[in-house]
Amino acid sequence: MPDLSPEVIILVLVVIMALSFDFINGFHDTANAIATSVSTRALSPRTAIIIASVFNLLGALTYTGVAKTIGGKITDPFKLENGLVVVLAALTAAILWNLITWWFGIPSSSSHAIIGGVAGAAVGAAGFGAINMEGFLDIVKALIISPIVAFVIGFIVIKIVSKLVANTAYHRTNRSFRVLQVLSASWQSFSHGANDAQKTMGVITLALLSGGFLHQAPGEFTIPLWVKLSAAIAMALGTSVGGWRIIKTMGGKIMKIKPISGFSADLSSALIITIFTALKLPVSTTHVITSSILGVGASTKLNAVKWGLAGRILVTWVITLPVTALLAAACYVVFDVFL
Repeated sequence: MPDLSPEVIILVLVVIMALSFDFINGFHDTANAIATSVSTRALSPRTAIIIASVFNLLGALTYTGVAKTIGGKITDPFKLENGLVVVLAALTAAILWNLITWWFGIPSSSSHAIIGGVAGAAVGAAGFGAINMEGFLDIVKALIISPIVAFVIGFIVIKIVSKLVANTAYHRTNRSFRVLQVLSASWQSFSHGANDAQKTMGVITLALLSGGFLHQAPGEFTIPLWVKLSAAIAMALGTSVGGWRIIKTMGGKIMKIKPISGFSADLSSALIITIFTALKLPVSTTHVITSSILGVGASTKLNAVKWGLAGRILVTWVITLPVTALLAAACYVVFDVFL
């Protein structure tokens, strides 16, 4: 009979919540990878979701650098007391925020939500001294810089691509870029899995280390194989469900998307996410992809972008991290009383 101590029960709950977050992240962020290809009819919704699911899975199994950053640079798992409850509070806050923004069709950031959740719960448990400010600020800088770079790259890429096909017939251009969108959507899905699924891996490993269920040398942060597999599969399953409310926003409400602009946005965002993943830095795939779309739209004329909706999305981006931090701190205080 296994030892069902309170710590084991909380750990099981943490793993379930983490994989649930990963699953929700998958269907919440499906739009990131496939909205443009669906809106331009380069892919049918069913085919796009299958491609996104498969490449999300492959991407999630490829890298671990971002997981180590999430699990080890926000707070020290070897010094964090009551770490299991901290992680549980962080996940609860992130899931609640993801569901709220999904319901209203706003492409908010799962990355901001989980990072804000971990930081807020750690502060709620042990004060601001529990935060590794240098590591935390590095993460925040990456979250801020990446969408700005994506906007600029999206603007530049569409200008270059447009010049390359300037003398090609319009119908031929559309047909060619619909084919290319299959490749760009696949790369984007792979990069999404490579960056986003690692956040869940990092959170689960943080819980294992801080709860004493995984023994590693101080400073070491190795992701167990079962954690990698379960997080990758959960995200792929979530992706297969799809997030049609957000797909509708990303695929047409921000700007009218044509095959050439859809390909340029996909290519730009996939490149940025891949670079930051190689640097072991978490980014908001939602922010990066939306910013790429905005950059592509702004390259033609400013009124091609529906800036009112873009502003609404921006507000959600800005408030996500502090709101989830406060929500996680409150969750910790409540959980600490009962757990």
